[in-house]
Amino acid sequence: MTAALPTPAQPLKIGTRGSPLALAQAHETRDRLAAAFDLPPEAFEVVVIVTTGDRVQDRALKEIGGKGLFTREIEADMLSGKIDIAVHSMKDMPVLQPEGLVLDCYLPREDVRDAFVSLGGGALDALEEGAVVGTSSLRRRAQVLYKRPDLKVVEFRGNVQTRLRKLADGVAQATFLAMAGLRRLNRTGDVPHMPIPDDVMLPAVAQGAIGIERRADDSRVAEMLEAIHDLRTGQQLAAERAFLAALDGSCETPIGGLAVLDGGSLHLRGEILRSDGSECLADATSGAIEDGAEMGRSIAAGLLARAGEGFFDWHQA
Repeated sequence: MTAALPTPAQPLKIGTRGSPLALAQAHETRDRLAAAFDLPPEAFEVVVIVTTGDRVQDRALKEIGGKGLFTREIEADMLSGKIDIAVHSMKDMPVLQPEGLVLDCYLPREDVRDAFVSLGGGALDALEEGAVVGTSSLRRRAQVLYKRPDLKVVEFRGNVQTRLRKLADGVAQATFLAMAGLRRLNRTGDVPHMPIPDDVMLPAVAQGAIGIERRADDSRVAEMLEAIHDLRTGQQLAAERAFLAALDGSCETPIGGLAVLDGGSLHLRGEILRSDGSECLADATSGAIEDGAEMGRSIAAGLLARAGEGFFDWHQA
């Protein structure tokens, strides 16, 4: 390390949202950096930043602006120098960063699968006809309706505790969470859930991955983050996010994608759905890891050609 390391007197400031999961991810980042450079935890300061997506809980994400809702205020504070790095759930991240910011550090990826959560246990297929499922994800909404068009899907936002309370209050009979979040919060034992195989419900692009954003001109931070970057996760996300970018993906478009590494090869699956779940188009390809981004763009182009104009237009189920 050529530049000066942070100290308790001049800590590295880590920006994050304030949810229990966001804080767990920020603390994991801090702990990995501390271990890599033999620094005390006090050499880092976790700075909680409230985003628009956190403030507005009573409306669907598509109504108030999509993925940037969880990053805009954090990125503004980084550009102004109030924080040094930002820790993000990569499935919430837009494919383009504001000028002056770089996102090129990823921690080892967690479980990519969705979790089906119901107080009575059981699986999605076991729900009674006409049952109510709650989710704020357009991808999950469309996937559920594609598999079970008899179900009713309602808007369902909030952290783990909020969603469990809504289930207890009868707002819905079931909902979904990410397995990665349950594992990072150590909630797999007390939250009634069933992991959904990724060949049954394809995850969101970059689900289970943590990304760390920095200022492009901050060489000290760039050098520190290089020490904790996970190459395999970066290779997976290069393919998945190229797929997403070619589709102009956001929280307003139901898209799933997953890259899996096998030796020197990468296998990529992608799908797009109509918002009402009436149609799902999917494709897959394999190739060399270094060709992942081009594979992502190729699958996206093929799906768009099959979809035709208006495929992503909003249709109420």
